[in-house]
This record gives sequence, C-alpha cells and structure tokens, in this order.
Amino acid sequence: MHKHVEWDDPGADSVQRYFADKPDEYPTAHVGSIIAGRYHGYSVRVRVEARVDDDTASIGDVVALISVRTGERTKNIGDLSIGDTVRLGDDHRALAPRTSS
Repeated sequence: MHKHVEWDDPGADSVQRYFADKPDEYPTAHVGSIIAGRYHGYSVRVRVEARVDDDTASIGDVVALISVRTGERTKNIGDLSIGDTVRLGDDHRALAPRTSS
C-alpha cells in the first residue's frame, strides 16, 4: 500500500504546463523512470514501479528528498521518508529545480 501525500502545486515548474504546447515531447513516466513532485519546499524524487488510474498517475518509492531552495538532501520531511511508497499524479509532476549548489 502507498502512503497518502498531499503534494504541493508545482506552479511554474509543472511538467504538464511546460509541455502543454509540445505534446509530442511530453515525457510519459514508465516503470523505472525517476519523476519528481513537490512537498513542503522539497523536490521528492520517485522511482516509478507502476502506472495507475488509467495511466495518469505513478506509484513508486521515494529515492531522494532535495530542498528546492538550497539543493540540500535529507532522509525525511515530517512523516515522508526515503523508501516510502507514494502515488504521484501526472498533474503534480514537477521539473527538477535549478539550484546553485
């Protein structure tokens, strides 16, 4: 079973928004992909284990938690930790942040 996460809105870093005018280039997640969502100011990297919900969401394990602001890595944010299994909808996928570190 996966852990329920209330993902942050990816805003300007939304993968769907970025590729809205380039649908042929949209990077569909597949098993083995590393995708990202935003949670409490962190980029949460998820290794996709399965596609669900009519291929509009991924389920996978958290493999990295990286501060969007500083690039610092951590092992947990509140009750979300590396190794947790989560569901990440395509509407909450985010581009990797650009940090100076």
